[in-house]
Amino acid sequence: MTKYQLSVHELEGATVYMADAGDRDVLVCEGKNYFGGEDGVNTFELTHEVANKLRELFPFTAPKPVLGYERSIGLGDRLGIAGPGHIRVIKKYDIMPVFAQQSIRELDLTGRTYEDVLDSATFAVFRENFTRGFGADGDHLKKAEDIEYALSLGFSMLTLDLSEHIHGDASGVYSQNVDDLYLGKVFEVEGHKIHFTEEEFRRVLGVYGEALDFALELYERFLKGGKYNCDVEISIDETDTPTKPSEHYFVASELKRRGMKVATIAPRFIGEFQKGIDYIGDPAKFDEEMQVHAAIARHFGHKVSVHSGSDKLSVFPSVGKRTNQKYHVKTAGTNWLEAMRIVAMRAPGMYREIHAFALANFDEARKYYHVTTDINAIPDISKLTDAELPALFDDNNARQLIHITYGLILQARDKSGADRFKTRLYKFWREHSEEYAQALDRHIGKHLEMLGCPKA
Repeated sequence: MTKYQLSVHELEGATVYMADAGDRDVLVCEGKNYFGGEDGVNTFELTHEVANKLRELFPFTAPKPVLGYERSIGLGDRLGIAGPGHIRVIKKYDIMPVFAQQSIRELDLTGRTYEDVLDSATFAVFRENFTRGFGADGDHLKKAEDIEYALSLGFSMLTLDLSEHIHGDASGVYSQNVDDLYLGKVFEVEGHKIHFTEEEFRRVLGVYGEALDFALELYERFLKGGKYNCDVEISIDETDTPTKPSEHYFVASELKRRGMKVATIAPRFIGEFQKGIDYIGDPAKFDEEMQVHAAIARHFGHKVSVHSGSDKLSVFPSVGKRTNQKYHVKTAGTNWLEAMRIVAMRAPGMYREIHAFALANFDEARKYYHVTTDINAIPDISKLTDAELPALFDDNNARQLIHITYGLILQARDKSGADRFKTRLYKFWREHSEEYAQALDRHIGKHLEMLGCPKA
């Protein structure tokens, strides 16, 4: 076994560290046995029970609320292996990370659990001795039972996804009579004037009223009174039409008026924020609107949150500037793409097999994500040399093909019922773990540089 030197920590009468046991990492406790059993040299598998004990013994390995810091970034790790690479880059910048970040949809697609997501982050921060603190986000949660699940495990952030209660046809009903608070009034926010016509206001109530009631219901049930030490993010981005600044103002105003404290709000921005590729739209128009969204956020005391932030490099300078370096940005799929890029580089035969599977299953994957991928524009890989395969990850259509099929790839089975790719992939990634960490260091670093994030 090879000891991870950064993980060596002392307790009274014991030394605890993590080690590379070849095909897996393990935890070792020498001396007094804090993890159960006789004293001596004891080796433990990285189970949920061991992670719980680690969080108890070393509080820096447990998540904490981080959205109160000026800058924060969610680094969704769909594979549970990106932690060391994420930590490597985050150590260089003045920003707080959310290392555990998964939606229920992603759990279903990857076959993981919230226990696994949180434990992977805990073991990574212990192994790399990352003591700054990190968050754990129950991402895009829509149901009370899922919120309860995340909170029971100690998740420090909830992203309440209100999309199922937002009615684009304005058919929703709001429980509150607020006409006198908004109609006929002009609200000035850092020089930007916001007001509603009668028609606009009826529409806003019909679109967002039910969603606000739902958010307040969840807040009252789980979070009011400080039962859990947890940040709350409101997600109104999973809609077909952009969130107008006036709509952002109304949602934030009503949440505050009704006593709900939120750390961040994620609007649906103008343009397209599709998975794994750069912003689609006019960056100048985005900048103009971001200026107003950021002003509204400052006015009400929350941060703007940018969802589907992976690879949106062209608008990141605007996000950093207009928010005065106070933002939350979420990434996830780009980490998976970097892992797959290394497969294309180092195991071209396996990549070709996976690429063909992804093409065959693209229509199924498309049910879960909004993308405008043109699979007919993806180069025919039978005509590409092995050396040309990694360049596919610089092609938007090929990126989205691999991006949205991750769950199907990881859960694919052969005729015998054995997994088709997953075991081989994880074995490969373990053998190339240092290369993966370096890739994430470069790639996420590019995101932080474009955001203007200051160095630590």
